[in-house]
Amino acid sequence: MKNKSVVFLVIVMMLSSLFSIVGCSRLSTSQDDRKDELILAVGYESDTGWDPVTGWGRYGSPLFQSTLFKRDSNLNIVNDLATGYQISEDGHVWTVSIRDDARFSDGEKLTAKDVVFTYATAMESGSVVDVTVVDNIREVDEYTVDFILKKPHSAFMALLVSVGIVPEHAYGSDYGEKPIGSGPFKLVQWDRGQQLIVEANPEYYGDKPYFNKITFLFLEQDTAFAAAKAGNVHIAAINATLAGQSVQGMTLVNLESVDNRGIMFPYVKSGGTTEDGKPIGNDVTADLAIRKAINVAIDRNLLVAGALNGYGTPAYTVCDNMPWWNPDTVISDGDMEEAKKILAEGGWSDTDGDGILEKDGLKATFSVIYPASDQTRQALALAATEMIKPLGIDIIAEGKSWDDIEKMMYSQAVLFGWGSYDPLEMYKLYSSGMAGVSWYNTGHYGNVQVDEYMELALAATSEEEANEYWKKAQWDGQTGLSGRGDAPWAWLVNLGHLYLIDENLDMGQQKIQPHGHGWPITDNIVEWKWK
Repeated sequence: MKNKSVVFLVIVMMLSSLFSIVGCSRLSTSQDDRKDELILAVGYESDTGWDPVTGWGRYGSPLFQSTLFKRDSNLNIVNDLATGYQISEDGHVWTVSIRDDARFSDGEKLTAKDVVFTYATAMESGSVVDVTVVDNIREVDEYTVDFILKKPHSAFMALLVSVGIVPEHAYGSDYGEKPIGSGPFKLVQWDRGQQLIVEANPEYYGDKPYFNKITFLFLEQDTAFAAAKAGNVHIAAINATLAGQSVQGMTLVNLESVDNRGIMFPYVKSGGTTEDGKPIGNDVTADLAIRKAINVAIDRNLLVAGALNGYGTPAYTVCDNMPWWNPDTVISDGDMEEAKKILAEGGWSDTDGDGILEKDGLKATFSVIYPASDQTRQALALAATEMIKPLGIDIIAEGKSWDDIEKMMYSQAVLFGWGSYDPLEMYKLYSSGMAGVSWYNTGHYGNVQVDEYMELALAATSEEEANEYWKKAQWDGQTGLSGRGDAPWAWLVNLGHLYLIDENLDMGQQKIQPHGHGWPITDNIVEWKWK
């Protein structure tokens, strides 16, 4: 009890300090007292600052910068800075025309030179912004740019959607701390570890934001909930354990997401090592019957109800409900009898009566590891392993540090999380060419037919054509990377993104949310207004 009192006192002191900084007591949103200001606690602070070249804005609006294209509420590609584009017949050249009325927040015109500079800088940065497919970028004229690709690459559009344009004239080593852009807002003040204050950019070419000033508070979700309960924020991101508590004047909003969690299985047998000596492979999870049985036995709806308190949806792929998702990947799960049949036909049986299956002297036991700091992943790991025990498969759930996981992820099953607006993510997770590359295909999965479909998807010259190949890679009726096919993953759930929202705030139509890095809820922030 004493420790809890200390924690509560620390939270109260932190909130008092923060709200003295932003100058607010209990917020009023009555008809007469409404202001054009918002105070939000919607996510964590960017570790690398506010520079799109190093990754800022990949999972939501970059706020300070504009992108060439964007996705609307139905995930369709629409123009932003761009006025249109063309792709050459061979798929190697993407010609993008941009608007001539865009200016940066310092009043300088935005031209093709800035677009070329942004992507050239990204190519040189070696950051998480993957521009490896780009061979060259050239300025055709003041408002036209050619992107010359090394090979046809339909997923290149995802890069044009996610990278904010930075100004050549004002870009330097400290740009991430003092960004200048052509987006709807400009940075006014950044107090590291505490808050970010932004104001509407008067130079913005698009619809002017309703709110002139927005303060982002960097709070843990428990603290954000306390702030919402005290009436000191207009929006607070919270977790499922807090969602059952009502807060006066606020509405709980559960946004659908592709922010998934799933178990990655090492796909190959043990014996190999990485270049730096990390073990590769696992003899148990390399068996198709084990992977298929687990996929069939897990009751995903029960996981949503238990581990997520009902706030989420079952997951079957890395891209559920995206335009490139194949709905045929949905399987009938929670079927223990079918799972037992799969194992028996695969040669697994309990010959010594200890409750654990064996095959050729190999026990059906392995570990699934998860980041110990993540309570949701812990709950999912423990619940899933308990579901599987009646099959005779003994899975040991272990919490580890990310440093430990990085050493073990090629030989142990891992509870990972992914989910984005980019189909290239599926390629990176499942392509045999990405086996063992960084955090992607750590299980060393490979299927020649799947590889072929994904290469055809990348070589397509339209998103529609590409999507058909992405779908076939998941399941073509005979094979695929989903649970119906090779089952190199057991996808579990898509998280519901939970927010307490001021009941008088209209946030427009939200799209499906991506993985929770950044502030995806702010993607349509220019549409927000009081009701």
